[in-house]
Amino acid sequence: MKNTALLVIDFINDIVHPDGKVIATATFVEKHHVIEKANHVIAFAREHKIPIAFVKVGFSESYLECPAHSPVFGKAKELKAFQLNTWGTEFHEKLNVQPSDFVIIKNRVSAFYSTSLETFLRANQIQNIILTGVSTDMAIQSTAREAHDRDYKVIIVSDACGAGIAEWHDFTLKQLERLSVITTTDKLSQDLLQ
Repeated sequence: MKNTALLVIDFINDIVHPDGKVIATATFVEKHHVIEKANHVIAFAREHKIPIAFVKVGFSESYLECPAHSPVFGKAKELKAFQLNTWGTEFHEKLNVQPSDFVIIKNRVSAFYSTSLETFLRANQIQNIILTGVSTDMAIQSTAREAHDRDYKVIIVSDACGAGIAEWHDFTLKQLERLSVITTTDKLSQDLLQ
């Protein structure tokens, strides 16, 4: 488990809370207890002294860094979604995040693009990345592909991830089997030792 880090991605109110502004994954997350499963992984990481980065998408009040032409982010300004320093970009109240935890803010789908993630990973001599979060078909997939191409071993905890549609979740995980280890909360420690 040495040289391993955990990324917990986009469990923010605007995405996973029923009162959020872009809640496509909220129903899946609640139905499948995804946050509870992520909390098991977080507890495991804390117990084994694995560094954790909590990642969230967010934009300034002006939305100047938000790509208006993007099908994913284009309506964020209109909806006032993903605005930093608002309830919408706070982590969901059920998520086991502490005030002292390391937080990375991203303006795009991937946790790598134009963030401090690579610096965090290098500073901690990380070789293995565990991924949890939403959505499986967007942020998890994008981050997993980039991590793979940067020569990290990627481990995706499938039951601690979620998507707007179950078929998208399953299909994405099937695709990512070629680039990463797909595991579950119960099998994570076993897969880390391999």
